[in-house]
Amino acid sequence: MINDSRTQYGMLSKILHWGMALLIGWQLMKFGDRIADGEHWVGQTMVPWHVSIGSLLLVLIVVRIIWAASQHKHRPEQDSQTARLVKAGHGLLYAGMLLMPFTGIMVMLGGGYGVNAFGLQIVAKGEELGWAATLGTLHSPLAWALTMLIIGHIGMALLHHFRGENVLKRML
Repeated sequence: MINDSRTQYGMLSKILHWGMALLIGWQLMKFGDRIADGEHWVGQTMVPWHVSIGSLLLVLIVVRIIWAASQHKHRPEQDSQTARLVKAGHGLLYAGMLLMPFTGIMVMLGGGYGVNAFGLQIVAKGEELGWAATLGTLHSPLAWALTMLIIGHIGMALLHHFRGENVLKRML
């Protein structure tokens, strides 16, 4: 079933969730490249795709937000005691997933590099833009914050799973 239900998430929600989880995991491999100053297999094989994957993630998060809004009334019920915390956590995750590619684009535009994704020119090279470069400085701190949110998200999913709740099973 493609749509979400009160008992589990639908196929499209699952594909978006797990597909984006893999792509975000790929993107976070950039930390390894930074630590090794690019002298690492990550820097030579995965990092060249960073802008392209980030651009794809920007499209996917917009699709995911639209899809989640359309499925809002069909989604599994939240525990009333933790519903606000769950919504806040998911809201921060969505904000992070949206802001990461946006600030990454600002890095590229701020430096005058333009934006190319999967060999297609999205924005041509141009002059350096100070305001875009300033916004782009948020990219790295946001990456760390998003990483912490992801670790918390995984930790809470596992906690609920080992308590015998069906939270994780609904997304598998």
